[in-house]
Parts: sequence; C-alpha cells; structure tokens
Amino acid sequence: MSEQTSYGFTTTILHSDRQKDIEHGSPHKPVHTSVTFGYKDSRDLAAVFQGKQSGYRYGRQGNPTVSALEDKITKMEGGASSICFATGMAAIGALFQALLREGDQVVSSSFLFGNTSSLWQTVDGQGVDVAFVDATDAAHVVAAITPSTRMVFVETIANPRTQIADLKRIGDRCRERGILFVVDNTMTSPYLFQPKSVGAGLVVNSLTKSIAGHGNVLGGAVTDTGLFDWSAFPNIAANFRKQPPAQQGMAQLRAKALRDFGATLSPDAAHQIAVGAETIALRMERECANAMALATMLEADPRVAVVHYPGLPSHPQHALASELFRAYGTLFSFELKAEIDCFDYLNRLKLAINATHLGDTRTLVIPVAHTIFFEMGAERRAAMGIADSLIRVSVGIEDTQDLLNDFSAALGS
Repeated sequence: MSEQTSYGFTTTILHSDRQKDIEHGSPHKPVHTSVTFGYKDSRDLAAVFQGKQSGYRYGRQGNPTVSALEDKITKMEGGASSICFATGMAAIGALFQALLREGDQVVSSSFLFGNTSSLWQTVDGQGVDVAFVDATDAAHVVAAITPSTRMVFVETIANPRTQIADLKRIGDRCRERGILFVVDNTMTSPYLFQPKSVGAGLVVNSLTKSIAGHGNVLGGAVTDTGLFDWSAFPNIAANFRKQPPAQQGMAQLRAKALRDFGATLSPDAAHQIAVGAETIALRMERECANAMALATMLEADPRVAVVHYPGLPSHPQHALASELFRAYGTLFSFELKAEIDCFDYLNRLKLAINATHLGDTRTLVIPVAHTIFFEMGAERRAAMGIADSLIRVSVGIEDTQDLLNDFSAALGS
C-alpha cells in the first residue's frame, strides 16, 4: 500500500498496519510473542542498544505488534510518536516516573478520575508538589503556576461530573511560559478531539476505554504531539540529550517507564486494542447519539434533580464543548430527587449493567459516591461536586429506544 496522508480517520486506522510491510500480506500486524530478538551480526545488536540504528532489544521496551499499535495511536492523535503501556494508569504514572523530580510542581485539574486523583496525592507525598485547581477557568491554572512548575495536567471532560477544562486558554498560557501541557484524552478519544489542537505537548489515552471499546483488554498510551520544546525541559538526563531535541522526552519515557519500571503492554493486548480501534468512529457516533437521547429524556423528567452532560444547553461548559469537540461524549451522570433511592433505581434497570468501566459497547451504570469515589472521603467528594445520589452512565451501542424505555421504566410510574 502506497504512503498517503489524505485519508479520513477510519480509513487511516483500518489500513495503518499496511503502511509498512507485513508478513504474508496480512492486513493486521501479527502477534509477535518473542521476548528477545536476535541479530546475525553482533555489531547490529550493539548499534541497536546504542541507538545508532532501529531495532528491538527486549520485549519490555518494544515489540513489533506493540509498535504497530503505537503507530496507529500516533496517527489517531496527529502526533509525532507514541508509547504504549500496560494500562491507562501506567501511562499517567510514567509521567511522574520519567519526567518529574523532587521539588517540581504539577498543576492539575481538581476534576479527575478517582485513581488519577489518588495517584497525584501519592506523588504529592513523594517530593513533587501537586496543586489542584478548578481548570474550567485558565486563570486558576495561571494563578497556581510557580517557577518550579514543570507540568500542567487536565482531562478533556471530567469523570464523572463532566466539567470541561478551559483547554485552549490553558494551552496558550503553557506555551507562553514553556510549561509542558499534558491532556488526558480518554473521555473524548482521538475521534472526538485531538489535544494537539489546543497546544498539548503530551496526550494520554486509556486504550482500555473507547479506543479498544469492548471491555476486554487493558492498555494505555502517551503520545508526543511534537509541539513541546524538550531542549528547554530541565529534567532530561544527559544521556538522552544526545538524541535529537524532538525525541528526548519520549526516549526518556521509554527508558524510565518501560525499561526501568516495566509497565509494558503485552503483544496480545496490543493486537486486541488495534482490532477494536478499527471501529471507534462507528461506535462513538452511536454511543454519543444514545448519550444525548438519554440525557435529554432524563433532564425533562421531574423525578430527576439534575443531569450533567456537555451536550445539554444547561451544562455550564456547553458552548465550550460545542466549540472543541466533534460530539459531546459517551458518558454522563445524573442525580435523582431525594425520594428515589439510587440503589433501588439501579436495581430496577434491565439492560444497563451495574459495573465500573466506561467506553464499552454495553451501557454501564454505577453509584459514584459509594464505589469508585468512596475511598476519597465525603469532604473531597463534596469539593468535587459528587453527591451521594450521583449515578454515572457509560452509554453503549444498544438500540436507542430500548435504553430510553429501560431508564424511564426504572423511575417508576
């Protein structure tokens, strides 16, 4: 297949592997299970280890099947290069492991996935200061920046209350100050949004969610958009300064987070993610349409106190979401009126599954305060706007009317 860059999103992903030679004409990169890679000439082996020529050393640092997925993720994000990890959390953890030092500061959105919030609190106890701010207004981010700020970290749409970071203005402020802007794109996916468009230097994706899409495999990725000047980043070690400036950050990430820390994605998982990614556009279109229909119906029902979904005009950042994203996402949350017990409501649902996770083909529901945010404590939940009755919905690809009937019937007559 000849090289071409003018294809659309889905065509590009479908035929990504064929941009390079594949064994026996397969349309997918085969699963390479080998942990080690041999060379006929020992000088070639040495050259690969020294970074003088491309090649594979050991499965912890790279594998042909994983590399093919990395190429696919890079194309999705319009980036320069990507590194895949065993999970989305491993990808976020890699930022701390490879790029931050004692005495550094991270400015982070306070509206975060619970495990990410927990990770940053752990990091805060290990010598890196983490300042949590309301990132829906870039002014809050700017006010928290200090001379030791090395990174600003936000999610596109917050899980579970769906607050939207002031992405473009934050990106502009980071660029002016030479600060690395990191955007977790999991909640939107590269199909709905490319953080490169707002100046992100690094993009994080939990591949487990919408990219793989079927709830059957774990994975994560960090993509370098090519916008950040790594030559000015003070935490690059001397041996990685030998690389071209554009490659220094990812070279250090691959060494420190894969070689040294071992957060490696398996080739079998990479293959599953790559196959799932082929249908992301089709799935996201259906899931976003279903989410809009469900959120609209629930907001109109007097038994529902509030619905949090960027697609609704009542959402505080609806205009911003309309400006930034192709659609409004596959996740929303809502609160029932006080007289309806959230557990009883969830138990009356027939189609929606009581389960954690999101970005699945099946609709999943969970009582947020009592499960994924329970460990955080009542005070922190209150600060994040998470009510005890909050129900998170990750919307699947079921027939729309079936979902509407299920969620409506569960409210009672």
